[in-house]
Amino acid sequence: MLDELARTDRIRLGRFYFRRTLRIFPPYYMLIAVLAVAGAAGVIQLAPHDVARTMTYTSNYYAGRSWFVGHTWSLSVEEQFYLLWPAVLLLAGTRRAFVIAGAVVLLAPVVRVGEWELLRSFGDGVGHRFETIVDAIAMGCLLAGLRPYLHGTTWYPRLLASPLFIIVPVTAVVANLTHDHPLVVFGAALTIMNLAIALSIDWAVTFAEERVGRLLNTAPLVFVGWLSYSLYLWQQPFLNRSSQSALAAFPLNILIVAFLALASYLLVERPALRLRRTLERGRTRSAAPAPSPLDARAGLAADAMLVPQPATSKARSMPGPPVPVE
Repeated sequence: MLDELARTDRIRLGRFYFRRTLRIFPPYYMLIAVLAVAGAAGVIQLAPHDVARTMTYTSNYYAGRSWFVGHTWSLSVEEQFYLLWPAVLLLAGTRRAFVIAGAVVLLAPVVRVGEWELLRSFGDGVGHRFETIVDAIAMGCLLAGLRPYLHGTTWYPRLLASPLFIIVPVTAVVANLTHDHPLVVFGAALTIMNLAIALSIDWAVTFAEERVGRLLNTAPLVFVGWLSYSLYLWQQPFLNRSSQSALAAFPLNILIVAFLALASYLLVERPALRLRRTLERGRTRSAAPAPSPLDARAGLAADAMLVPQPATSKARSMPGPPVPVE
């Protein structure tokens, strides 16, 4: 979006949402359909509003969701964000949009602590509801916008190249260990963790040719990356430590998740992406302006000048230059 806005001063929202829909929706709604059928058959027990909330990407505001759809809160936050962020970029402009993203990053800890302390009845949703976790995505957008500037400074590349940068990912791990202390997590640790993760991603991209970058680009890890969305979708029903089902027992549950993720990728996700590419090519061809008759004649004339023409019978019958006689 940022590249398109910089090049054309506009964002083609239709194209953006078209691409995102065919990327996200088919595997997601396949999961919901399977869970709904399993729930109706009595194989699993869903909460009353699980299907409706997950289908509308509002499960992050439904504290009563069952375990089977418990993970969909994060995808709900993501879709809610991408409904708003393009509009912010268009209406506010790039510079103001990043000011807004920065304000979100700064205000989110206050919102989290405020809801936790003042709205106890809503405490279970802190860190899941949009206003309490949106800074995680806003942090990434902010870094994406500031990245050219940061890499143009002297101190930021030095920071990334320093051996002490290892402190940054370690800080993310340490911050994540504070989850038993809500005020620490909501007030500071989540923000620190988001910043450390964003910087670590930038480090990996910047040094893609170094040892860690080459490791991340090896075929097995790239393959896991291809499956990552389907793995995210299908892991929840089977990674349940409270379940007594044999299907949730290690290592069978890992094998089941891997199999279902692979099936989802091959049978749903990849065909949807292939369809997206086909439709995009069709839209590109249909969007190309048809040549006018004058343009067509000019094109034919140009072709005649550029493409060698076959000799005609008349040309072949014409005498060539005289051959000197010795």
